[in-house]
Amino acid sequence: MFRSRLFSLIKKYPKFFTPQRIFKDMAAGFIVAFIAIPLSIALGIASGVGPTEGLVTAIVAGFFVSLLGGSDVQIGGPTAAFVIIVYNIIQQYGTSGLLTATVIAGILLIIMGILKLGNLVKYFPYPIITGFTSGIAVVLFSTQINEFLGLRLQNIPSEFILKWEIYFQNLHHTNITTLLIGLSAIYIINFLPKKLKKFPTPLFAIIILTIIATYFNLNIETVGSTFANLGKQSLFKFQMPSTSLQTIMNLIPPAITIALLAGLESLLSAVVADEKILKKHASNTELIAQGIANFASSIVGGIPATGAIVRTSANINSGAKTPISGITASLFILLISLLCMDHLKLIPSTVLAAILFGVAFRMFDFKAFKDILKAPKSDTMIFMTTFLLTVFIDLIYAIQIGMLFAAISFIKRMSDTTDIYSLEAKHLKGLNSNDIDLIKSLKGISIFEISGPFFFGTTATILEFINNNKNDKAMILLMSKVPTIDSSGYYALLKIHRKCIDTNTKLFLCQIQRQPLKMLKKYGFIEILGRKNFAITLHSAIIKAQKYTQENNIL
Repeated sequence: MFRSRLFSLIKKYPKFFTPQRIFKDMAAGFIVAFIAIPLSIALGIASGVGPTEGLVTAIVAGFFVSLLGGSDVQIGGPTAAFVIIVYNIIQQYGTSGLLTATVIAGILLIIMGILKLGNLVKYFPYPIITGFTSGIAVVLFSTQINEFLGLRLQNIPSEFILKWEIYFQNLHHTNITTLLIGLSAIYIINFLPKKLKKFPTPLFAIIILTIIATYFNLNIETVGSTFANLGKQSLFKFQMPSTSLQTIMNLIPPAITIALLAGLESLLSAVVADEKILKKHASNTELIAQGIANFASSIVGGIPATGAIVRTSANINSGAKTPISGITASLFILLISLLCMDHLKLIPSTVLAAILFGVAFRMFDFKAFKDILKAPKSDTMIFMTTFLLTVFIDLIYAIQIGMLFAAISFIKRMSDTTDIYSLEAKHLKGLNSNDIDLIKSLKGISIFEISGPFFFGTTATILEFINNNKNDKAMILLMSKVPTIDSSGYYALLKIHRKCIDTNTKLFLCQIQRQPLKMLKKYGFIEILGRKNFAITLHSAIIKAQKYTQENNIL
């Protein structure tokens, strides 16, 4: 059920949602706005659009995430995870293609929330998440070298290796002034005295270094030199997505990637927030809100958005308790954008590159690489494959192939947990003494125990084992350790039954758990085998098999 946290909290007015609480949340939102502004500008430019698109995303998407979301303190906006996706879409399909892909992604997120798929995101494999985000960090870092060094290169190829070849070939064109300003930004952001750290260091770096660059009229690239029309156009650009069926079909794969990434990152951010504020977010509501936020952001000129972990953490650390802080942050960003648009032109591009270097550094999972030899080989393969494909090929393929490898690895692991064996002397542990004596005295009756999931990954092994064993007058399959069975498992059972008919062997099943029994009932296997051939206990199954063999001998 869709339940906005803001509307739920308003019902508690004035018990919890007091004027004092609102004022504190507004103060927190003011701080978050100053953190979000430089990041939004930098991410907008890095994505291949512009600073205003980044700001619009922070304003519109951030507003709707807080207004309609399922978390008390989630802050929405552009994030580094989308930079490469957005850049690649624009290169192939232009800004209109990005709009269409984001609209489709927004619709997909809403559908995911309605279908209550929010809880499924937690099953996304960790090696893929870390490999993907670390790969994006490397690519994001590489995209900022041109601005950081002041190389002023045009038409830089998107391929990672070709990009770095051009960088190395043009290192002698490095603008020393640009480099010094960039290094100064890194120093301010990371080593600013603790007394000043309450003020957002990226914003502090922008203000100080912009003043220096302007006052001394330094010969360096600025936002204004890259975006000449900045300030001359309206902040919001209303547009409609493409209705071309061919365009929509082409954009579905990247749209799915945007939707999955937005859903994953927003819910991960919400989980991090839950741990800090000791509350639980509504995951499906959050997905719907993210979908609406992306839809709304795209039609007014924004880019894909999601919950931002860093800004959400800053929101909590600033004392926020309700979504009012996020709404306030969006309104402050809007106000500052309208009043200071002309001043954005003066920001040195190298300072924004330095800010994104910091973002890339935080995204890169150094611990994952440090622990790479400790992880299972399959996890290492998934992690490295996703990472390398993200960096050198394409992040969409990285996720798809990473998920494929993860699925194969999961099937292999599940298959390894399933076993089948004959109940002989070495496999009688755990049975009562009467059953053990009874089994040891059996003649003409085979007892096989299946342990583990009976699904498509294990049917071949089970069938091969049974086919390689002698055909007795009766066969008992003990299934007390089979928690689940799929359609492949059912058809394997049907093959076993038909083999028993061909060899004149009577099949008995015993101790079937709830899910397998429900599955067999749906397929009508109860009637096919016969109800009398099912037993609740192993002892009763043995008695039935003995009775059958005795009658068979008489006949």
